[in-house]
Amino acid sequence: MFDVFKNRLEITGTLTTVTALHIGVGRSTEPIGSDLPVLKDALGRPLIPGSSLKGALRSRLESFLRGIDPALARDPSELTGSEQVRVVNQIKNTYKDDDATLTQKLIEATDWVSQVFGSPWLAGKVQIRDLPVVREAWFGQYQERDGVAIDRDTETAAEGKLYDFQVVPANTPFQFHAVVENAEEWELGLLAIGLHQLETEQISLGGGRSRGLGVVRLEIGAVYWFDSEGDPRRLLTYLQELVAGERHPLSPEEAAALRQDWVEALVAKLTAVAPVGPRS
Repeated sequence: MFDVFKNRLEITGTLTTVTALHIGVGRSTEPIGSDLPVLKDALGRPLIPGSSLKGALRSRLESFLRGIDPALARDPSELTGSEQVRVVNQIKNTYKDDDATLTQKLIEATDWVSQVFGSPWLAGKVQIRDLPVVREAWFGQYQERDGVAIDRDTETAAEGKLYDFQVVPANTPFQFHAVVENAEEWELGLLAIGLHQLETEQISLGGGRSRGLGVVRLEIGAVYWFDSEGDPRRLLTYLQELVAGERHPLSPEEAAALRQDWVEALVAKLTAVAPVGPRS
């Protein structure tokens, strides 16, 4: 799947907190400070792990696909279940001397979301890098919030259960950078739907989401797209431009047209595999 370079999509932009954000690192052992601090980089600035954003994006897309056909997005607990492992091991043993067929059979045995985001036996195509805070916009100001555990019997504050937790303030911008390689058109369509969810504030991150924390908004800045279309000369030109630093982002109109094409490819594949219609 990755032995031949075919295409590459690169997206940069800004992910801004709409409400306060808490991505924690567990309970603090410091004698002074917040009980539940947020994740920070080596210089004490807030950081959003790429894995957190990728996981939230994957979870939202899984829920969409399960609404069409549960087989399109297997439950994560099933991915390492004994039956699935048995099937994968059988495929590996049967086609161990035929790499192309082995890859194809593994893809056929893998649900759609895992084909895009990865599984224990299949590498994902989407990379989301850790999101550092935009330095020019960060003034080192965290906020402290109070929390309390509720006694379920009395419905009042439980004795000795008062705590505080740290949050990154609303309107804090982070640098977004995603890379997708060797993706099919329908896979890019699935990713486009996920990115639209981020653009429209439909995906929340971190803890405290039930109390309104973690709402974020993505603003895409630049989109870079290359497709070799199987032509070695196109790939050679692309590599020369990369070395010379001559990359050119798509225009907003070009990016929108490609996104529409990719979403239509996804819809066509979904309609063919799981025809959409009223359920009996």
